[in-house]
Amino acid sequence: MKIAYFDCFAGASGDMILGALMDAGLSVERLREELAKLSLSHYEIGVERVVKKGIGGSRAIVAIDERHHHHHHRHLGDIEEIIGTSGLDDGVKQKSLQVFRRLAEAEAKVHRTSVDRIHFHEVGAMDAIIDVVGGVAGIAALGIERVYCSPFHVGSGTVECAHGILPVPAPATAELIKGKPFYSTGVSGELLTPTGAAVLTTICTGFGPAPAMTMEQIGYGAGTSEPDIPNLLRILIGEAADELLDYEKEQIAVLETNIDDMNPQMYDYLIGKVLEMGALDVFLSPVQMKKNRPGTLVTVTCQPHLVERFADFLLRETTTIGLRWRVENRLKVRRAILEVQTQYGTVKCKVAEVKSGVINISPEYEDCKRVTLEKKVSLKDVMEAAKAAALAFGS
Repeated sequence: MKIAYFDCFAGASGDMILGALMDAGLSVERLREELAKLSLSHYEIGVERVVKKGIGGSRAIVAIDERHHHHHHRHLGDIEEIIGTSGLDDGVKQKSLQVFRRLAEAEAKVHRTSVDRIHFHEVGAMDAIIDVVGGVAGIAALGIERVYCSPFHVGSGTVECAHGILPVPAPATAELIKGKPFYSTGVSGELLTPTGAAVLTTICTGFGPAPAMTMEQIGYGAGTSEPDIPNLLRILIGEAADELLDYEKEQIAVLETNIDDMNPQMYDYLIGKVLEMGALDVFLSPVQMKKNRPGTLVTVTCQPHLVERFADFLLRETTTIGLRWRVENRLKVRRAILEVQTQYGTVKCKVAEVKSGVINISPEYEDCKRVTLEKKVSLKDVMEAAKAAALAFGS
């Protein structure tokens, strides 16, 4: 399987994604062929070879005739119609539409309005359509089946835009990368743009270190600004290692603290509240502490951007006066929630599946408990019936 990894050491933007793809082997002629399926006019696309602080790359040049594209704004529905009625392959259409939907939802949340009221100035909309569709179509044209991404380098300081001077990352960008790892090293300026964030958070299936692969192609997409670091987005393309083909890779944060002086009744509240706050997991382990005092190791796992939220909760709501945290890599099987019909009632099941088939089925306990109490039957029978129904559904 051919996979790609975007290394966002200097952030990402729509034109940097296009440039990286062309630097890695996507011909400008093939890109023009794909974009021609949109039936848009009065624009040109090309490529320029550049050097950024000693590293060569490619800059995508999108020239739009502003005399033709300046009359009105385009809403999400207009863009959806352009893409939906185009001659693009269905997969490229759907992925491109997902990108614009995510972008519009982020803007709507930031501006406290509805998605249908979000509009793009026509020149900006044209530029975004070319960047988004070109990026999605370019991935497909290169035969890439799965895409991964590094943590996002977002930059720092402020950025000037149509709404005035805004903090970095810009509000829409921040909304788009919620749940994804990011960092800033103090490099001044906006490194990650909303379009770049929307594309990568939509097409990528994992965020973190590079997946195991045999590398075959490397490309560098150049941006237009000149920060203190090479303003390039790197893409690595190659064949995935067989053992990772069916798993998603991400980074999670692990918080731990040892407690030996808290009323055990409080752990029930602690566990329930932490899960309600969005933790991935929480568990308790018995430990033997100094002076042979029995204690409890509290472990919470969460998305890296939520570390401070859970650290503050643990320090305020338990008797601990300190804790440890770290970032770890996690592999996970793709899973889906399947609603199945059994002779006892409807039950949801979590189904984990790899290329070779289903490897685990876990009926949702609360559903099974509800059905058991309603029908006055055995909980074990309900769970077994749900598993059998899920297996039959997938066969």
